[in-house]
Order: sequence, then C-alpha cells, then structure tokens
Amino acid sequence: MKKLFRPNLYVALAHYPVINRSGDIIASAVTNLDMHDMARAAKTYGVKKLYVITPLEDQKELCQKIISHWTVGRGSTFNPKRKQALDLIDIKNSIDDALNEIRSSEGGCPKTVVTSAKNGSRCITHAELREILEDGKPCLLIFGTGWGLAEEIILGADYLLEPVKGNTDYNHLSVRSACSIILDRIIKG
Repeated sequence: MKKLFRPNLYVALAHYPVINRSGDIIASAVTNLDMHDMARAAKTYGVKKLYVITPLEDQKELCQKIISHWTVGRGSTFNPKRKQALDLIDIKNSIDDALNEIRSSEGGCPKTVVTSAKNGSRCITHAELREILEDGKPCLLIFGTGWGLAEEIILGADYLLEPVKGNTDYNHLSVRSACSIILDRIIKG
C-alpha cells in the first residue's frame, strides 16, 4: 500500500491585492462557492488551514456569517462534513498576517508559492512543488481571485507554480477548480 503524503501545507485565497481585467489593483468580492469548495478540497487533501484574505470589513463579516452557519449554526448539525471543512477557514486582513501566524505556529518562515493562469519564466512544475513539500517544512500556496494576484505578490514569492493546462487552448478555470486540480496533482503525484 502506498504511504499517504501529508505535506505541511497551508492555502490562501487572496481577494487583495489582486487585479481586475484592466490590470488595476483591487480588492475582489468574496464568494460563497469559492470558500465552500476550496475548504472541502483542503480538507480532502490534508491542508492545515485555508486563509481567506480580505481587508474589507463587510467582506470579512460575510465570510464569518457563512462560516458560522456551517460551523456553529444550524448547518453544523445539518451537514457535519461541511462543518469539518469550513472549520479550516481563517479570515485574515493580508497575506502577511497569514504568514505571521504560520511563522508563529510552525517556528519558522514558510515557503510561498503563488499561482497564475499565465506562464512565467520561473515557473516550477507540480512535481517540483511536491518535492519541495517532501522536506516537511511549512509552505503557503496562494491563489488569487479576480484576474489574478498583483505583480508585487508574484514577484515576492519564493516560487511561481505552472498554470493548470487542459487539452485545449482555453485557460480560464475558476479559482476553486484550479485549487482542486493543483492539490490533487501535488498531493497524489
């Protein structure tokens, strides 16, 4: 039987700083589906925590309302499996706040890996990321909403992960679909 691979992996869903279709830096809106589906994928693949990143108070309140419904409200007894997944979500103001929490709990600085639908000259493959994760050190895998992460986040990361490619030229997956595919590729190999 193949040994289960349990990386020391955290995931962030960044709503800021991201870009819009014009390339302007914005804070995008939180969506219920992204939170639910990414939390369920994170739970399935043994991710330690899913950070939802937004500096906007109204968006943080919306996140908390959704999470609370499924973790302490009526939804927690209606669907205990969903409760387990949404218990992984932690809302933070910034990526730096998530990194600081990981640093504090892990006793060391996590590697950062950003995702993008665009190819870059410094992209690593999913297999290379798996190799990086095999050392057991903490890693934060960052997904962007809107039209992707702001360039400052991409340039400041330790690694840029190759885009998810299908068998056509179409390349416009939802962030929740990309997250599931990437987690499967890096965890299952």
